[in-house]
Amino acid sequence: QVQLVESGGGSVQAGGSLRLSCAASGTMYRRWCMAWWRQAPGKERERVAIIFTLSNTTHYTDSVKGRFTISYDLAKDTMYLHMDSLKPEDTAMYYCAADDTCPDTWDAYIVRGQGTQVTVSS
Repeated sequence: QVQLVESGGGSVQAGGSLRLSCAASGTMYRRWCMAWWRQAPGKERERVAIIFTLSNTTHYTDSVKGRFTISYDLAKDTMYLHMDSLKPEDTAMYYCAADDTCPDTWDAYIVRGQGTQVTVSS
């Protein structure tokens, strides 16, 4: 059974950078769609970025385009989210998830992590 564990969250000032990691354990299929989601207090969870592990094709939500970079290391079975030019509105709990398709809803993902907190101060 696959498990995902996020790490790398923390507190930074606006304009700073962080790199989140999502380490997978268990049997990973090579044709995964992996995603980063986030949820800010009082807001709905939103999908930030996705990557197809076989092709390395990526997609981003508009609010993070040009600032965030998603990547996947096949050898390490680890996904990353490199976040630059962070803004206070990026403050949220960040979660990773994996599925053999790319569902539009969080609950539909086969495997979901527990989250790591990112706080950006102005």
